[in-house]
Amino acid sequence: MINALQRMLPVIESWPAEDQEALAEAAREIEAARAGHYAMAPEEEAAVLEGLAEAERGDFASAEEMATLWKKFTA
Repeated sequence: MINALQRMLPVIESWPAEDQEALAEAAREIEAARAGHYAMAPEEEAAVLEGLAEAERGDFASAEEMATLWKKFTA
């Protein structure tokens, strides 16, 4: 391990849990890119399964909801 990371470990231990999780997620993404695959976190897998269940039930966003979403991200 490089020195900069070794020096950061004690500092990281004092971070709030949400910051530590954000760092862990970044590390997972780096590892996935290196390994050529991505392993979903349990929360991600649950979200995907819920989305698939919604699609099977025919629960889709309305045209109005989609228009609002597109405005939010294209403005």
